[in-house]
Amino acid sequence: MAALAAFGGGLAASFHFDDYAILSDPVLTSPSGWMEVWRPLQTRPLTWFTFWANYQLGGRQPLGYHAVNLALHLAAALLLLEILGRWMPPRAALIGAVLFAVHPIQAEAVIYIFARGTLLATLLCLLSLRAWMAGRRWPAVAWFGIALLAKEECVAFPILLLFWHLVDRRDRAERPPLAVMTLLSLAAGARVLAALAANPGAYAGAQAGISPGDYLLVQGVVLWRYARLLALPWGFTVDPEINATGAWAGWLVLAAAAAFALWSARRSRPAFWALGALILLAPSSSIFPASDLAADRRMYLPMIALAASAGLLLRRLNAKALATAAVFLVILSAGRCQTWRTERSLWSEAVARAPGKVRPRIQLARTSPPAEAEKLLLEAAALAPEDPAIPAELGRLYLTQGRAGQALAQFGRALALRPDSPQALGNRGLALLGLGQWAAARQDFERALALDPCLFDARFNLHQMGVRTPAPASCRYSDQQLLLLRDGR
Repeated sequence: MAALAAFGGGLAASFHFDDYAILSDPVLTSPSGWMEVWRPLQTRPLTWFTFWANYQLGGRQPLGYHAVNLALHLAAALLLLEILGRWMPPRAALIGAVLFAVHPIQAEAVIYIFARGTLLATLLCLLSLRAWMAGRRWPAVAWFGIALLAKEECVAFPILLLFWHLVDRRDRAERPPLAVMTLLSLAAGARVLAALAANPGAYAGAQAGISPGDYLLVQGVVLWRYARLLALPWGFTVDPEINATGAWAGWLVLAAAAAFALWSARRSRPAFWALGALILLAPSSSIFPASDLAADRRMYLPMIALAASAGLLLRRLNAKALATAAVFLVILSAGRCQTWRTERSLWSEAVARAPGKVRPRIQLARTSPPAEAEKLLLEAAALAPEDPAIPAELGRLYLTQGRAGQALAQFGRALALRPDSPQALGNRGLALLGLGQWAAARQDFERALALDPCLFDARFNLHQMGVRTPAPASCRYSDQQLLLLRDGR
């Protein structure tokens, strides 16, 4: 009931940001796509399978997608309550489960449809943990293997079980299944690296725009940001501005705290589970870089360990104080749902809380009237004059207003900043087409296809010009796109 009160408002939210990739993926929009999501280099195939099912049942209506996310969160909260109740006092178990269910740091994972992989992986890891605690070790291995198919960020889960094994259980029968789970994690990690290498448009690993060392350093600030939001749940934003100043000091303090927790883990269950949360957070907050330096949704899986720690620490507080705190968290989470209802409210908050970042302004511009959008994009250009995404966005804005000459100038700047971009070439070709320069436009479209033979917009624009170019068999176009190419309109 508390979780429904906290996050039920998310059912009315729209799509956001990467959610639109679901609607444009030709595999998910195809009736036979349920088989294609299991191809070897598809990351998170189980999650994409659920997206496929959502699309087949509800199409482009966001309600069904949000309902599945909310159901997964409710199931995870109830399962965590059952698991905690097996080895801690009922009062502590309830406190921990309620904290997991209603804390506003969970809002991004629950309401952001694209974060479903995190919800699925956490639920499956909880099923694995329940089986492990019951002595059913090989079923626990199976559940964990399925969790890796939902999202590979859970690769550190066997390390948590190993830590538990070393600190407390020391049952030799646990070692073979632990070894298999570790091998599964290594295989999942290798598969992610292979998929990133095959997908040059990804924003992780070597393509994240930040080195592993720099990413690791800045996490010294990010981890303390997470800790602050847990203790003082205010100041959330979908795209925070991270300042690396003081990152070394952050890591030193964190290392000291982790060392103390490790020293006291045998005697203190809260310390054990606090250290367990750091273990679960390590895959996304260590040396594997991502373009988003911080994201609240990454705290969802570690929250199962933090909830256990908090439940044990807070169990002696009186019921009135605990109930007041729970109501306060529910209200804050409900407020987060209101922020997530529309893209405009979400990105308006992001611009206000990260005034030095470019992406929130670009995203807000896409939801704004033309005059306001132009102002936002010009502000973004002043912040990052070398970012090709800004003139590309300005060019699209001018093109929709019939200002083809100004669009051409902006698309030309974007191409100058990124000469090898097929999208930039295709955009410039579109502006040239608007100015009646057909020969130059055709040349840009053809150059774009030479760089990316599957770029749909360039191929469609050529078809519109009467230039038929057969698509390679490897191109994955949706049925709607194929229909457009066939009919030429």
